[in-house]
Amino acid sequence: MESLPKRDANHVPLSPVTFLPRAAAVYADRTSVICGGTAFTWRQTHDRCVRLSAALQALGVARNDVVSVLAPNTPALYEMHFAVPMAGGVVNAINTRLDAAGVATILRHAAPKLLFIDYQYIRVATDALKSMMDTALPLLVVIDDIEAPTGARLGELEYEGLVARGDPGRHPPREVVDEWDAVALNYTSGTTSAPKGVVYSHRGAYLSTVGLLLQWGVGHEPVYLWSLPMFHCNGWTFTWGIAARGGANVCVRAPTADAMYSAITDHGVTHMCVAPVLFNVLLNAHRDPLPRAVEVLTGGAPPPAALLERVERLGFHVTHAYGMTEATGPAMVCEWRERWDALPAPERAALKARQGVSAISLAGADVKDLKTMVSVPRDGTTLGEIVLRGSSVMKGYYKNPEATDAAFRGGWFLTGDVGVVHPDGYVEIKDRSKDVIISGGENISSVEVEAALYGHPAVQEAAVVAMPHPHWGEVPCAFVTLKKEFDSGAGEVNEEELVAFCRSKMAHFMVPGKVVFVDELPKNATGKVQKLALRERARGLRPRPRGSDKKKPGTTRSATLTALSRL
Repeated sequence: MESLPKRDANHVPLSPVTFLPRAAAVYADRTSVICGGTAFTWRQTHDRCVRLSAALQALGVARNDVVSVLAPNTPALYEMHFAVPMAGGVVNAINTRLDAAGVATILRHAAPKLLFIDYQYIRVATDALKSMMDTALPLLVVIDDIEAPTGARLGELEYEGLVARGDPGRHPPREVVDEWDAVALNYTSGTTSAPKGVVYSHRGAYLSTVGLLLQWGVGHEPVYLWSLPMFHCNGWTFTWGIAARGGANVCVRAPTADAMYSAITDHGVTHMCVAPVLFNVLLNAHRDPLPRAVEVLTGGAPPPAALLERVERLGFHVTHAYGMTEATGPAMVCEWRERWDALPAPERAALKARQGVSAISLAGADVKDLKTMVSVPRDGTTLGEIVLRGSSVMKGYYKNPEATDAAFRGGWFLTGDVGVVHPDGYVEIKDRSKDVIISGGENISSVEVEAALYGHPAVQEAAVVAMPHPHWGEVPCAFVTLKKEFDSGAGEVNEEELVAFCRSKMAHFMVPGKVVFVDELPKNATGKVQKLALRERARGLRPRPRGSDKKKPGTTRSATLTALSRL
């Protein structure tokens, strides 16, 4: 066996970039990208990417050079996921929801050779760059509107001009020599600390892409709606994955209800990914059920079972995945079992809300006691930290060896998420390790309390954090937004009503010690609730007096009946 060496014909570095030339050869005349009235075929997309790669090389982009882009979901951002690594560079898609200070923080750290800026983000980019005059600035390229160019510029370079003048004859795409080379640099959302730069390898991105296509069951010629930002873990690898399946990428600059429903109708969308926050956008539009099912992959935060049940009534068939930036997107998928179809809708939704089983691309995923690194029993109650290992785990944190070393232990990557393993082997997250509430020595999962609150018909959003208690140390404090019809005065929904509702759903020590009604939950630039800000606010609040959660005559019943009548 040892006499059989590796050869160029049987040992080729894995890279998601290889999906594009294959798509150009196999799916040449199929639609690749749609954006408004603009559409390209896979042959055209390949040609544009090869030309852009040549232009980048002519501008000096070499192996491991970072190329940043600040743009919404457009053909340009999609093309850069291939063109930049074709030039040997590392693509860095910046969160478009960041303010100038946030953009500047990333640019200082990433030190890109080029920065591509969509015309709508010139102001925020300009403000960011003005704060960086003490450092070397990147070369700037404006991405103008592809259908109605505005003429906006920030310097002399413009995206379509670069594509047009790229000469692949002089600068052909660079082949990937080492699959461990970096393909992408993504920044964490910074929910518990400052954002960190996460580096993906070509190998990891390739394996994650193929694995997720398999586990989600993406078939031939999907029509994929870009409701998920491409800056989220490179669109959970579907930037590369849709090329692998010869599908059509339907781009929308902003995932509004009108934009999403119009795309579904106009283009026959078959697949889309969403963070749970977009479910409320779809539900609040009050549309009729879809004429045919749309496959939806959701992740980013544990979706409440009640929310999943409501969105599936509209015709969205939801698959729940769990992941993080450091895992190249999804690391677990809640694979559906046929026998669950016979269960009542609430039970199906509860099963679907679990995080599921290991991604195919991983060598292992487990829940362990970090003190002993022993796996927790499969009893659905014993808490431990979710850990991962495999080629799709990040290379490490860019320019941060200390954080990289701290993230790995005993051959595993530590996610920081606390969960349990059910008897069937499916994992369920109970909390971020920093969000667990310890009350009188008992661990309380804020996620479980939130899930109970979401079961109340009047609750739009809920976030639960710890608040100080003179006797118990900590108790849950719930911040709640109400649905519009209740927020405007319909029904008697108050703190006592929600506390009583929670008492009927959970052990009494888990019931919120305080319910605070807010107009909107604070969220960071990726749409995740800023629990740190809520914890700070909760520190200044006092728990309800003992016994104040007892039912007042008629209050709970009338509020509940009013709420139920509106379902």
